[in-house]
Amino acid sequence: MGKSGSGKTSMRSIIFANFIARDTRRLGPTSITHSPTTARWIDGFMESYFVNQRETIFRNVEVLIYVFDIESREISKDLAYYRSCLDAVNQNSPGAKIFCLIHKTDLVSEEKKDEVFHGGNHLQILYSESAAVTKPFTCSCFATSIWDETLFKAWSKIVYELIPNIKMLEGSLKQLCEVLEADEVILFERATFLEIACHSRVPHSDVHRFEKISNIVKQFKLSCSKVGANFTKIELRNQHFAAFIDVFTSNTYIMVVCSDLSIGECTKFETLLSFSFLLMVFSMNE
Repeated sequence: MGKSGSGKTSMRSIIFANFIARDTRRLGPTSITHSPTTARWIDGFMESYFVNQRETIFRNVEVLIYVFDIESREISKDLAYYRSCLDAVNQNSPGAKIFCLIHKTDLVSEEKKDEVFHGGNHLQILYSESAAVTKPFTCSCFATSIWDETLFKAWSKIVYELIPNIKMLEGSLKQLCEVLEADEVILFERATFLEIACHSRVPHSDVHRFEKISNIVKQFKLSCSKVGANFTKIELRNQHFAAFIDVFTSNTYIMVVCSDLSIGECTKFETLLSFSFLLMVFSMNE
């Protein structure tokens, strides 16, 4: 949720409808959207719904995602709307997880981005006040933009919090990674290509690599669709590593990264065996 023009529709279109950032410019405002699998209330005109549909909108909510426009000059009004959402969630869906996305950070220059979260200007106030207003609840805050991987990072964290058996899943990925003797094994949601879970045996300097991969692969899938090709899998090799992305289950992809190229030569065969192994682990834990 968030005020009209904060970027909710563009965000939804990129994550769930496979838009690229530049194509969102043609999108108009959205009042409410709903899908049979995931209810997404994109409320840009909140005054008109808080009175008449308050209970309907906020009943059975698992997560509240509130979007703040980083360019907003009405911080007090934004925070008042946010507080109203929190009160409604507390009344109708206690226990829902709270996320705040401070959006459109591409409009802030790199040298000033630190000021957004650590300086003394109105943007820092938005960040700190959103956390203060949330109390006694807790919220996770992310700075996001449709023009880089920060959007995928935020939504991956949101999805992660919604998976009920995530610890079991991570344990199974750890076993898979050890069987493969791989550097990393990552599980992605098939439609959105958001990271679901991962296990790393070898540390990596780029902590944002999975979000970058999500962004790159989604754009590659769009390129494939434009020429009538179906994206199924990717295999990358160089003198430093081998990486494989392949379909795992009906709603997931799996990525395996190996720096030991002698292992990488037989990864396809080993991966097939390990897929069966992982499925066995899943069935044993259910």
